[in-house]
Amino acid sequence: MKLWHKLTFAIAVAALIGGGVPAEAKRRAKEVPYSWDLPAGITSADLKIPAANPMSYAKVELGRLLYFDKRLSADDTVACATCHAPEHGFTDNAPVSTGIKGQKGGRSAPTVINRALSDAQFWDGRAISLEEQAKGPLINSIEMGMPDHDAVVAKLKNIKGYHRLFARAFGKPGIINIDKVAQAIAAFERTVLSGNSKYDRYQAGDKKAMTDAEVRGMALFNDKARCATCHNGVNFTDELYHNIGVGMDAKEPDGGRQNATKDAADRGAFKTPTVRDITATGPYMHNGQDKTLEEVVAFYNKGGFPNPNLDPLIEPLNLTDAEQQDVVAFLKALDGQGGWKNIKAPSRFPK
Repeated sequence: MKLWHKLTFAIAVAALIGGGVPAEAKRRAKEVPYSWDLPAGITSADLKIPAANPMSYAKVELGRLLYFDKRLSADDTVACATCHAPEHGFTDNAPVSTGIKGQKGGRSAPTVINRALSDAQFWDGRAISLEEQAKGPLINSIEMGMPDHDAVVAKLKNIKGYHRLFARAFGKPGIINIDKVAQAIAAFERTVLSGNSKYDRYQAGDKKAMTDAEVRGMALFNDKARCATCHNGVNFTDELYHNIGVGMDAKEPDGGRQNATKDAADRGAFKTPTVRDITATGPYMHNGQDKTLEEVVAFYNKGGFPNPNLDPLIEPLNLTDAEQQDVVAFLKALDGQGGWKNIKAPSRFPK
């Protein structure tokens, strides 16, 4: 974010939550259009911004407050950030997440990083957008536990400070509904970006950015290890769903994509996750079965876990120990320097 934009944005936020700011400063802050500060490797063409939910600083700040506000849960103990925390790579670094009353979910929390580059959300892709995804956990009985979306809206309407923030973000007083809540949270989540990794700098021409092991690992990633078959594109994901056998040996395996499509052919298939900033987002796989990247690579090397729906792309790779180490080295070279690392929880919330 450019310095002028930062200062103007700070003025706008101070005004919204009660700071004394001249009317002229408020007016000027309102006129500042949203300006992306994209990390190397990510371009504006890569972003999935719906026309119905354009970006604005006021909307992003509202979304940030909502994202971290535990009052959106039934017992005021769980926020979006509880399971998708900045200090944990926008996950919770747990095999499965914990919701209200200590209840355990059934899947590992996927990272929010670079969700702006994707349409469908969740491991099974059941949400067609970030806006739709944002609505789900609020009324999930295990996660945030609100009885319905009307209850979420009613709770927010009882917090006077949010009325000003919603009016500022959406241009009209009294606009608090579940769609606006989801739009604000989604707008904030789209600012959680990562790029400018060693890999990005290497691709941009700095051939000293990566070590020899990382370069060897990149070659393996794209060829013998076959990682790039699914982990491709700017965000290292084909945005598709694959059964690689994870969890298929359980007594009652997670249906994965089948839960959303009701198609038996999708049984046990899960969305290909990004591998950017992967060192921050473990444990790995949808059920958190692998604690380390070495375990992940070893799982793929043996050809996943056999089951009737195993993706035909999954087969033994015959990587040597040294080659597996090089692949891990390359994965670590995808750690970025995007602005997500500077995102912090608000110091105060609307009252």
